[in-house]
Amino acid sequence: MADPNEREPSPTLEEQVRRLYGGAETRTARAMEQLVAGEAFGELLTRVTENVVAVTKLSSDVGDLVLRNLRVAGRSDITRLARQLNRTEDKLELLLQRVEELGDAIERRDAAGRDEAPASSGDERSEAGPGGNGTAAKPSSPRARTRKP
Repeated sequence: MADPNEREPSPTLEEQVRRLYGGAETRTARAMEQLVAGEAFGELLTRVTENVVAVTKLSSDVGDLVLRNLRVAGRSDITRLARQLNRTEDKLELLLQRVEELGDAIERRDAAGRDEAPASSGDERSEAGPGGNGTAAKPSSPRARTRKP
């Protein structure tokens, strides 16, 4: 038989903390399992997800508004400006070609007019060039009519 004077050794402080921690963990695990098992958890998870998506969309819209109000160009603005710039360059290239063609036509007309005029008559206008002011028409510089890529 056990001697009443002999007592069971009392648990140490570390053992008491471990036992209390284990009990709290077990009770928390049971409570979490009950929470997840119910329909309320699914509904709560759905609502939280919807709210996160809505807040994300709102923050994205606010960011767009901030950029627009700061007048910072976005990607679509830069693309649109690049297209406009390319169209303007194409129009300027066509205009340059037309101006050069008109210049060539004027030179051909002046050259044809000089060839028809009698050189031996002593007419000063034929020697002076068009306009009769003593200046001859300058030939235009040859320009490459190729387009840049």
